[in-house]
Amino acid sequence: MKTAQDFSLEIPVLKNSDQITKARQILRDGRFREVYVVNAKKILIGYIDLTDGLRVTATKSNVTVEGFVKDAPMANPEDSIEQVAKKMRSFHTDSAAVVDSTRHMQGGVLLSDLFPVIISRNELHGTVASCMNKKVITANPADELQKIQSLIIESGFTAFPVTQKKRLVGIISRRDLISTKQVRTVVAQHAHTTIEDVMTREVVTIAPDEPVSYAAELLVKHDISRLPVINGEALIGIVDRHDILAALA
Repeated sequence: MKTAQDFSLEIPVLKNSDQITKARQILRDGRFREVYVVNAKKILIGYIDLTDGLRVTATKSNVTVEGFVKDAPMANPEDSIEQVAKKMRSFHTDSAAVVDSTRHMQGGVLLSDLFPVIISRNELHGTVASCMNKKVITANPADELQKIQSLIIESGFTAFPVTQKKRLVGIISRRDLISTKQVRTVVAQHAHTTIEDVMTREVVTIAPDEPVSYAAELLVKHDISRLPVINGEALIGIVDRHDILAALA
């Protein structure tokens, strides 16, 4: 049986006194959506995520991570990967810290690494319509970046489909806002730049009557974390890795 220890990675960590700009540098890496915070003895305190990295818009800042730290999902080394994924779902994170009985951090496990293994050895039931999230907030390509940044911070959602005349034309995520220096400068300076300038235009989608197993295959094949659900040309939902895992037998 595969356990957390089999997938544990050495991942970057922060201390409470580290500046938020350091956190952003780590979070720009395409693999990490969360970064864990530890004390001097490497005892886990919590984590911050990409959304927290967006809260301070200045490209240079003395603000530390201390005020943003949240309780973190923790896995024991011997936990099965299904148990670890369940803990991630409860926190709605894309990773979990691997700790011993004293909360000493030993590494981290990424959902992107667990997901293909879990779906390959578990039976998935139902259609996309049965597990998708129907509460979808959309953006307009003409919206300014500051608006989408505020939506991400206020809503807790990590990405927004971009629609024009009710037709899907792209998707924009918090990583789009944090990963490019030009975008960060625009947001910090309140310059006039629209979502259309930075959104991802090639979007993989799925129909509501497709099986959940096919949605899982698409997520793995394209190495993405979510799929907009399209009925005809209408956007009616979104399904992500957590939704898929919730459909396990």
